[in-house]
Amino acid sequence: MKKYQIWLLAAIITVAAAVFQRMTGPTYPLKGTKEIAGQKIKFKLTRSAETNRSVDITAPAIEGYQAYLVFKKYKTNDSLTYQPMKFENQQWVGSLPPLPAAGKYVYNIHYQHLQNNNQWLVLSDKDVVIRFKGEVPAWILVLHIVFIFSAMLFSNFTGILSVSKNFNVVFWAKITFVFLMIGGFVFGPLVQKYAFGAFWTGFPFGYDLTDNKVLLSVLAWVIAFLMYRRNKNVRWFLFASLITFAIYLIPHSLFGSELDFTTGVVKQG
Repeated sequence: MKKYQIWLLAAIITVAAAVFQRMTGPTYPLKGTKEIAGQKIKFKLTRSAETNRSVDITAPAIEGYQAYLVFKKYKTNDSLTYQPMKFENQQWVGSLPPLPAAGKYVYNIHYQHLQNNNQWLVLSDKDVVIRFKGEVPAWILVLHIVFIFSAMLFSNFTGILSVSKNFNVVFWAKITFVFLMIGGFVFGPLVQKYAFGAFWTGFPFGYDLTDNKVLLSVLAWVIAFLMYRRNKNVRWFLFASLITFAIYLIPHSLFGSELDFTTGVVKQG
């Protein structure tokens, strides 16, 4: 393969992984299409919000029905709150009060028939969990994303390069490692600190999957460098690249920080 073809393939793999993460992560909006009361509707329900403001929840209109935002604090015995939603701009709008960092609500949209109070419909087949986080400065978040996904791009490039051509493989492996360290161990903890109040919530302090994903990726590259020093086999960088790719396919923020409303303690993973 020519070098530009390797870059193109690496970019395609990286973009595909990023899209997959966005589609499967628990903090990205839940999207769906459903037929209710003979009407086919599309919906998009928020699953992440910031602690400094209430969050608007929107729902599609169904002719002949009043929408209610039904919610309670996650993993509590609280009674459900039924909040009548307001009709604005051809859709229903409700509002969830803010919670502390890592606090969660479980919610759904219920529809009550205007002519029959006992007739109810539910928008989502599964209740939605929304998590609140502190506001992260934009520059920190942008740099974190740039370095992490650049590391993924360079990792894919290095892996493909190691099986197609041997030139500059070690150089690109080093570039990958540097970007991974900066994105994961510099800007990653800063994002975590602003969002949930702790720099690191992975091993050995907790089980936060996002932090542990970074840790495993770095360990894979450390092993690859150590083994390369022993036998000069660049295929070890393919090993590290494949491990990194597999880790990136794990949904972002899975098993993340969660506020225990009983104790007031944020559980890490």
